Amino acid sequence: MAKTSRSRKTSKREKPVILITNDDGVMAPGIRHLIEAVKDLGKIIVVAPDKPQSGMGHAITIGFPLRLQPVKILEDVEAWSCSGTPVDCVKLAVDKILHRKPDLCLSGINHGANHSINVIYSGTMSAAIEASIENIPSIGFSLLNYSLEADFTAAKKYAKIIVEKMLKVKAAKHLCLNVNFPSVDESLINGIKVCRQAYAKYEEDFNERNDPSGKKYYWLTGEFVNMDKGKDTDVWALENNYVSVVPVQFDLTNYTLKTQLEKSLKW
Repeated sequence: MAKTSRSRKTSKREKPVILITNDDGVMAPGIRHLIEAVKDLGKIIVVAPDKPQSGMGHAITIGFPLRLQPVKILEDVEAWSCSGTPVDCVKLAVDKILHRKPDLCLSGINHGANHSINVIYSGTMSAAIEASIENIPSIGFSLLNYSLEADFTAAKKYAKIIVEKMLKVKAAKHLCLNVNFPSVDESLINGIKVCRQAYAKYEEDFNERNDPSGKKYYWLTGEFVNMDKGKDTDVWALENNYVSVVPVQFDLTNYTLKTQLEKSLKW
């Protein structure tokens, strides 16, 4: 019994294992800034795509081999590049590198917004959701700035605040948070606001063009349209210089409609 007691005390002193991934690629500035923000909070393991994987959603690699290669990002941080998707990175990290579930999975910091409908397409958020499917508490981080030269100072500060809080509380089962940072100076941020996902989408268009050989190709363009005027949404929060936090889930069941159908349909 004494041995068991000592083991428990030792485990309490161990640092939490934090898995970090993204969809912009293992060498993207955003992931380096995220590592720097949280490296003192636990044992950091990085497994991220070897190339940009934006817009991959929850894709996984089937029919092609997956490869892992060690890379150096920061001193004293174990990091691996993966030839697959962000979701592949989480799966391989758990099964082949960690050989256990991490205490927390962080994805990002993404270059560009992942508010509203973007969460459906986002490789950043799909990696976080994949972790939550396995009951690993997870957070996806995004900055509303697509530039590789973006200022991550405020994002790093608030990412650390949020991760510190999450490590101190007992996480709900399948917890997954979608966190977006406004692209403004730290002094202009009004705080953190828990929100719902806005009803907004892209009005898309495909520009038709010709390649040098005269063959047609199409280039996706679009305009973001917010149809939600609520002041409790992620879009509103970001427009008003708040860090938005939206709890998301992988269960896509429409429970209100389910109840209505049970009452109205007779099979």
